[in-house]
Amino acid sequence: MSSETRNPFELRSDLEYELPPFHLITEDHYLPAFDEGCAQQLLEVTSILESGAPSFENTIVALERSGKYLERMLFVFYNKSSSDTTARLDEIEAEIAPKLAAHSDAIRLNPELFERIRHLKDAKDSLELDEESAWLLERYYRDFVHAGANLGSNDREQLKAFNEQLSKLETKFSQNLLNDTNDLAIVVDDVAELDGLTTGQIAAAATAAADRGLDGKWLLGMVNFTGNPLLDSLTNRPLRERIMKASMQKGERPNDNDNRLVLTEMATVRAERAKLLGFESHAAYVLSEQTASNLQNVHQMLRKIAPAAVANAKTEAADLQKSIDAEKGNFKLASWDWDLYTERVRVEKYNVDTTAFKPYFELERVLQNGVFFAATKLFGITFEERKDLQAYHPEARVFEVLNEDGSAVGLFIGDFYTRDSKRGGAWMNNLVDQNHLLGQLPVVVNNLNIPKPANGEPTLLTFDETTTLFHEFGHALHGLFSDVKYPRFSGTSVQRDFVEFPSQVNEMWMLWPEVLANFAKHYQTGQALPQEWVENLKKTETFNQGHATVSYLAATVLDLAWHSIGAGEVVTDVESFEAGAIAGYGLDFAPVPTRYRSTYFSHIFAGGYSAGYYGYIWSEVLDAETVQWFKDNGGLTRVNGDRFRNQLLSRGGSLDSMQMYRNFRGQDATIEPLLKRRGLN
Repeated sequence: MSSETRNPFELRSDLEYELPPFHLITEDHYLPAFDEGCAQQLLEVTSILESGAPSFENTIVALERSGKYLERMLFVFYNKSSSDTTARLDEIEAEIAPKLAAHSDAIRLNPELFERIRHLKDAKDSLELDEESAWLLERYYRDFVHAGANLGSNDREQLKAFNEQLSKLETKFSQNLLNDTNDLAIVVDDVAELDGLTTGQIAAAATAAADRGLDGKWLLGMVNFTGNPLLDSLTNRPLRERIMKASMQKGERPNDNDNRLVLTEMATVRAERAKLLGFESHAAYVLSEQTASNLQNVHQMLRKIAPAAVANAKTEAADLQKSIDAEKGNFKLASWDWDLYTERVRVEKYNVDTTAFKPYFELERVLQNGVFFAATKLFGITFEERKDLQAYHPEARVFEVLNEDGSAVGLFIGDFYTRDSKRGGAWMNNLVDQNHLLGQLPVVVNNLNIPKPANGEPTLLTFDETTTLFHEFGHALHGLFSDVKYPRFSGTSVQRDFVEFPSQVNEMWMLWPEVLANFAKHYQTGQALPQEWVENLKKTETFNQGHATVSYLAATVLDLAWHSIGAGEVVTDVESFEAGAIAGYGLDFAPVPTRYRSTYFSHIFAGGYSAGYYGYIWSEVLDAETVQWFKDNGGLTRVNGDRFRNQLLSRGGSLDSMQMYRNFRGQDATIEPLLKRRGLN
């Protein structure tokens, strides 16, 4: 077959770092590559079953080598469909989702294959395996058991049906949400309504409107969570209310994008599947393989935090109401007022206005002189933009990452701007997984949703967007520093409630004095962020943490409630269910809505975090103590960076997550540093 007719996914890329050949890939390549990739992997599994007596090499290592044609296609496809989708890609995703579920089941529910793995597991002590290989065997056995390999034949068929149904529903949820998020964008006819926004923000809104053919108007796009970053600046209260209410309607209107029936069916099927697998609920099923172990442990931690968080939020609300009253505002604080008056109270109490930070947070400086600078100081790595290497979208930028000695680390791709074809939020993807078995280095992607400014205007970030940039790069470092033998353990392939830990640690460097001084400079004058502002900012570390914690906990409790229902329980009223779940935890406080309502909670209904959203604060326990460790040991030093890289970031999933943490920290984590950070102690 000539290179002109060969599917670009068929062979490993011959580009540097095996960067996918995006210049060759078209939408017509995905389905054939998917079908052929599945068929090829099933043949590889057949070869394993025919390879004689089971050994670690002919079974476990052979499984690690299998499915690479399919993997190459899936990595590229799912990155593209989440960051730059089209109607055709949506169709392909809907078509392959159930097929992929069936393909995975054909492998993990294969009784002959499982018997080989079970045989090796039973004989593990006699196999003389190194530590990583022994853990790989253990993980394969547990993965297969968790997937249902122990079920009888009839139950396996029922499980396959459940998995296929769920894959369709998850895809439907995601596509509905993207469509409805775009549809709910607020169109403003009079620029006077945008009072409080900067000229750059107003220009960006005009550009967004023009992109939709709405010349002479301004478009304010929705984001994936409750609320909107613009609410901290807009002085027009009716417009703020419109934005907040539209934000909370995503996926909940009686139209083609209504997610209520989708998510209730999903919760029901997940509960039925959990029962089939021997668990009381989907949450119990998921948590059995996480570091938290069980639902009781999670609730025990959350209930330590919730009462103090609510009390803090109500105290914060009282301060905001005083500010409203002082302005002769004849209204009671509502959710759409919170962000604006928080900024005003922050100025009154601490003389800090985070909206005034934006001219000092220009994207290129934050990236090069902040995010990259901190990584260089800590780990010795350097970054070179490779404009000769083509990514999947013109706005996605490729950087080569090198060690201090010039050896290769991998490629980092930054895709920072929002667009209608990109799903909301921020995330990290892999395009190539590091592993020594196949001799591959990592290629990782960070996606953000920063509004694109008008042509010629600088990209000025909000405080939260800057934090997000540092956070997501923490995930990227976890992928880039991977130094494992087997693909199964590469990078972020750790337990779900551990995966946010490294990214949350990386947020620390945003306000580290040496880093902040290096990037926080006025985009026009070059003047440094005033030191007085920095000192005042330090005094606000626990400011507004009541709101942040209640908002997050409400979403966490909502996730656990949906996934704690038992088989046979049917929820018919989404709004009442979620209100009851939040009230049952004492978190029902109208000015502080849940960060995600059910109909746009893509983390848990389309993003792999079902019964796992608690993982952010679970990981923050480790993060808070790790930040304290860095401070106690000299902070931004190569010695500290090397320890963090070698003991934890480089290990991927090649060791039990909590054992990795203990190896790094020298002890188990305690909750006190987290309580102190959030002002809950």
